[in-house]
Amino acid sequence: MASTREWFETVEEARRRARRRLPRSVYMALVAGAEKGVTLQDNLAAFSELRFAPPRIANLPATRDLATSVLGQEIALPVIASPTGVQAVHPEGEAGVARGTAEAGTAMGLSSFGSMPVETVAQANPKLFFQTYWSGTRDQLVQRMERARQAGAKGLIVTLDWSFSNGRDWGSPAVPEKMDLRAVARFAPEGIVRPAYVRDWLRHGGLPDLTVPNMAAPGEPAPTFFGVYGEWMQTPPPTWDDIAWLREQWGAPFMVKGVMRPDDARRAVDIGATAISVSNHGGNNLDGTPASIRALPGVAEAVGGQIEVLLDGGIRRGSDVVKALALGARAVMIGRAYLWGAARRHRLDLARARPVLHR
Repeated sequence: MASTREWFETVEEARRRARRRLPRSVYMALVAGAEKGVTLQDNLAAFSELRFAPPRIANLPATRDLATSVLGQEIALPVIASPTGVQAVHPEGEAGVARGTAEAGTAMGLSSFGSMPVETVAQANPKLFFQTYWSGTRDQLVQRMERARQAGAKGLIVTLDWSFSNGRDWGSPAVPEKMDLRAVARFAPEGIVRPAYVRDWLRHGGLPDLTVPNMAAPGEPAPTFFGVYGEWMQTPPPTWDDIAWLREQWGAPFMVKGVMRPDDARRAVDIGATAISVSNHGGNNLDGTPASIRALPGVAEAVGGQIEVLLDGGIRRGSDVVKALALGARAVMIGRAYLWGAARRHRLDLARARPVLHR
């Protein structure tokens, strides 16, 4: 089926449309990878190196059941939305993603750096997993977890696949601390050439404010992204004892995201994690490390079915999902793919995009 105004044939077509619609700074924030982009590119290239056996021509099943479960939640297909922070691609933000994933019958992860409160997002899709970084004090971590629990989050994801790398060869995207008059003037040239983007935001009440409400202390206004990013950078990295403590405090389905080594996978089993995500943060960790799909078989073998294994990184089509499942994943997580879809004039509709990942 050829692409139309309301339908994109492939994820790559969605990316091209997003590039035409989004201001350059917003688009570059989506495609960015660490340093030279070796790992970013390998996340995609590695899938092309994997081949299928020729298909059988007869005695095929009349129906196919793609349903599975992740972190205790039944989902209609083995694809969930990965948590992504500070969404500025569409005014509906994570609430739009929640509605789209709910219509597709699947779950989503909500970043603690997200642009919408967990309470709002959980109402749109009850199959919600709240994501956190090891940032701030233990008391702050507990407060954020309890807020997510009260909102109805069914699982917790702790993300460990970020190394604060910078020095991108193509230049890091310019992101203001807040959208004050000075920032509006600075980015006005980008907005002028993307009037549809600006018009959508103004119709919804104003430009993105770049705050992160899920990191707010009780009774306090939402901090800025750079404010909490600085706190995160200054927090000493966790030990496995810290991660075990976090899992115990949560006491419900728990995922460790960023596992690329068999020994780390076994440690995640030891602390009682429910699931692990094989991920290099979309090529935004240490550049030169392998694609997620290259690490998947060794990680899956190391845990031997003791916990759920998910794959995050490089998924662009249904055949990529099949390859990941064949190499040991229970399901996959997508990030950039749904953000490019969300950049369209209408809210993200994974129910409409679902056939793209089925093929």
